[in-house]
Amino acid sequence: MSTVLRIWLEFAACVVLIGVAGSRLARYGDALASLTGLSRNWIGMILMATVTSLPELVTGLSAVTIAAAPDLAVGDALGSCVFNLAILAVVDVVHRNGSFYAEASRVHVLSAAFGIGLLAMAGIGIATKSYTASWSLGHVSAFSLALILAYAVAMRTIFRAEQRGARPQVATAAAMRLRQALGGYALAAIVIVVAGIWLPLVGVQLARIMGWSDSFVGTLFIALATSTPELATTLAAVRMGAIDLALGNILGSNLFDLLIVAMDDIAYVPGSIFKGVSTVHVVSVLCAALMNVAVIVALLRRPAGRVLRTMSWAGVALVVLYFLNAIVQYRHAS
Repeated sequence: MSTVLRIWLEFAACVVLIGVAGSRLARYGDALASLTGLSRNWIGMILMATVTSLPELVTGLSAVTIAAAPDLAVGDALGSCVFNLAILAVVDVVHRNGSFYAEASRVHVLSAAFGIGLLAMAGIGIATKSYTASWSLGHVSAFSLALILAYAVAMRTIFRAEQRGARPQVATAAAMRLRQALGGYALAAIVIVVAGIWLPLVGVQLARIMGWSDSFVGTLFIALATSTPELATTLAAVRMGAIDLALGNILGSNLFDLLIVAMDDIAYVPGSIFKGVSTVHVVSVLCAALMNVAVIVALLRRPAGRVLRTMSWAGVALVVLYFLNAIVQYRHAS
């Protein structure tokens, strides 16, 4: 068996494991929401988003500590933000019973708005690295400290908004006991984490064969690989009708991915991670921010029609911005 074929088989095996475990994670996550009384948005934003984002965390820490490749780490985190939001375009296509935005809680507007704020912090840190290199605490950039603080504020604010606007949860798993739901959730999470950590390692081998740059590999290839858990769990949640669980997972994962940038900076001992990366990552920041804007407008305006009977205008905007970022990253890598 050739090396390339073996790598592709490993890649496929990871994707299959994540797909199966992702559907189970969504089922048990929905059960936990019903059994604990917590909202689907909160379960998706905290429990599911943390689990599905662990591959990005491990990949980023490995990139800055072992491979000394900060571009790969930042590209993975920011590229995952773009790819995660593009998943909503896929949801737009598969959800045929009207607009899924119409079924979602408006609390997601707050999550998307915080996402824009954290993206802006990361973008400014990258764009102004030559002027703000001295803004640090030891080797950790002031922008990373701001990201950590902003993430904590976001979680507290969203939780309080959830408490004020809480609506009754539909008991979709009344026959399941809490212990069963927790055990099933933990098992599915372990499978996703193991396969999700394995997947980007396989992805790096494939990408290196192609001779692409670290920024391109991280932003597109590795970001796609590490976002496979989000794709699997989100589609599984949508099939169950748990729209808030799906949106909470996507928007919560993006907030956690931006927190990962700060964690990578802490682990990157040579200096501020913002100083050591390419400014092309700003394009990912801008595209992700505009994609968040599209989601916010869709949540507020509730699009009803479909473009060419496939997806809403919001889905079209997400697809266009995703490919715009992909083209820029590819041209920069060429």
